[in-house]
Amino acid sequence: MASPRGLDLDRLRDYLGTGELTATMFAGGRSNLTYAVTDGTDRWVLRRPPLGHVLPTAHDMSREHKVLAALSAAGFPAPAPVRLCTDTDVIGAPFYLMEHVDGTIHRDAAVLDQLGPDAVRALVLSLVDTLADLHALEPAAIGLADFGRPEGFNERQVRRWKKQLDASHSREVPGIEELHARLAAEIPAGGPGTVVHGDYRLDNVLISDDLRVNAVLDWEMSTLGDPLSDVALMLVYAGRPLLSGRTMLSVDGHPTLDDLAAHYAKRSGRDVSDLHWYVAFAAFKLAVILEGVHYRYVHGQTLGEGFDTVGEMVGPLVAQGHESLEGH
Repeated sequence: MASPRGLDLDRLRDYLGTGELTATMFAGGRSNLTYAVTDGTDRWVLRRPPLGHVLPTAHDMSREHKVLAALSAAGFPAPAPVRLCTDTDVIGAPFYLMEHVDGTIHRDAAVLDQLGPDAVRALVLSLVDTLADLHALEPAAIGLADFGRPEGFNERQVRRWKKQLDASHSREVPGIEELHARLAAEIPAGGPGTVVHGDYRLDNVLISDDLRVNAVLDWEMSTLGDPLSDVALMLVYAGRPLLSGRTMLSVDGHPTLDDLAAHYAKRSGRDVSDLHWYVAFAAFKLAVILEGVHYRYVHGQTLGEGFDTVGEMVGPLVAQGHESLEGH
């Protein structure tokens, strides 16, 4: 079988000392490249950085491997890592292998419709419960005391994502510089830090047949920080279009954004009464991420389909950020 782009199967086979390998690249990812790999007996998932334009501090395979090892050992639903390789001579980039976890990734509102309203509600609340469970973990107790600096997290995030925007600058995005300035003018101090996922959403989890979260995926932006950042990003994603062009919120049975926040507050014991800044920042952050994807697309550095419309999603997110601040 020919190697998929970005993965040399012959060199990987020699490195692992296995028989012939086959691999397919997972659809849907917009950043790190993810492949299903098998030797016919064992199954793994391989993650590597994207091709080409890689932003500073992003796509660190060692960090992903470390957080997966800690969380899976603590009993949290995260895939257990199998091997980390920092030798770029093997496939041309650092990578790691993790266990293959069964489950369904939901990216289509039409498919969610078929589950029925009660099942949709149960699935989404399970997503919220899992996030609250993540934030309940004590970083030092699971070996992640040095995984980040919670103090000043929000301030650093505002600076970091402005740098990411500047590094992916390929066109004018009306209002995005102004949104950053408004966010920087009034940054909440935040409460005690927790492990934060950094990109928490329905299509970053594997759902079991009984509508539970089998595994949370895509930990490339995880760190120690303000848990409300994860909550706000989850809310922003709930209002973004899925594959069918509809949002999760349009699916019968899906809780409202207020219901999601209230459920998280009840499960976690945290105050979520003022999420305006966090939602605005989440919209800004997602706009910057998608602008980076757009940059790679126009420079021919993306793999797979669906990237041609990513650039169109940036403007509405910028507008949402401004609207959230104005509603404060």
